[in-house]
Amino acid sequence: MKKFLAVILSAVLLAVCVPAYAAESATPVEIKAKAAVLMDASTGKVLMRHNENEKLYPASVTKIMPLLLVCEAIDGGRISLADVVTVSGSAASKGGSQIWLKEGEQMTVDELLKATAVYSANDACTALGEYIAGSDEAFVKMLNDRATELGMTNTHFENCTGLDDTTENHLTTAMDVAIMSRELLKHELIMNYTTIWMDSLRNGQTELVNTNKLVRFYEGATGLKTGTTSKAGCCVSASALRDGTHLIAVVMGSDNSTDRFETAKAMLNWGFANYSTVTPAIDTSLIPDVGVLNGVVESISPKIPQAQPVLIEKGREGDITQTIDLAVDVAAPVEQGQVLGTVTFRLGDEVLGEYNLTAPDSVKALTFSIVFTRILRAIAS
Repeated sequence: MKKFLAVILSAVLLAVCVPAYAAESATPVEIKAKAAVLMDASTGKVLMRHNENEKLYPASVTKIMPLLLVCEAIDGGRISLADVVTVSGSAASKGGSQIWLKEGEQMTVDELLKATAVYSANDACTALGEYIAGSDEAFVKMLNDRATELGMTNTHFENCTGLDDTTENHLTTAMDVAIMSRELLKHELIMNYTTIWMDSLRNGQTELVNTNKLVRFYEGATGLKTGTTSKAGCCVSASALRDGTHLIAVVMGSDNSTDRFETAKAMLNWGFANYSTVTPAIDTSLIPDVGVLNGVVESISPKIPQAQPVLIEKGREGDITQTIDLAVDVAAPVEQGQVLGTVTFRLGDEVLGEYNLTAPDSVKALTFSIVFTRILRAIAS
């Protein structure tokens, strides 16, 4: 009986403990890193995760946030690529990866952006930050403020470079890196730089070779940023675009560079093999006109919105369903853009998107003068 009870108890423990452990750590590919996330850049949908909320040193993957602020400043018209930046002594003194800027040297925003995105130059990144914010300290505050706005709750920046020799609190997570990477990729300008394999500055005197080897060797690579320090290990936020699907693979804390890139490749390969991006088509034949009560017109045809692309498992395109919720009629007056109903796309229990059906134009309510005028016109005709 004791042996029987022991066997039963062991089986129960296995049933309870083993699946829980497997669910926590299981991923469809081998993750040779402390943490990792695979995210769809278009929708933000997370396809794979491993210790995604563990706070880790990001090294130069940090520079994704400075690059985001620079792109936002450019796209917002606050600075331009042609602007000339005068390098400060503080920027010129940055260690680690650099293009050996001299105090008082001048470079354009375009050149400094290239040096930061391609070569991960700490001095160039600092110079850009000082140009935007007025000082390195003010720029770091901007980085943290923007991280808060993006919901990066586990991130704290102490500098714009990722240098961590003298800090214990410059930390982020694989999930937060994916969030800021996705935000950066919304600015198509950045891919003019993150897809460069080799280039140069100073009339060819300074050669730049991208620290992200995937740019050269991985089909569809769009970036994004590598980082390596003794504290952080080898990290990368790798993005790639194939057949309309844009994925981000974040890998943090690999033991070596090979593991970093091989893990990112494996995650991206799995994502492209198993998911596709489609744009659902709204069936307009199922959307009737909406009656207008006491209006100058009897009915209106709802304005049909354009559905946005969605990421789904390959082979499930035919499983997408469409639900229309539309008013039979509305009372005048009707405002242009007034919501008349909705179209909802679902894949099983998952809502893929909900879109408003709206009034294309305003409709006035009938008044005595309008009715009287119509009667006179009818008699005259």
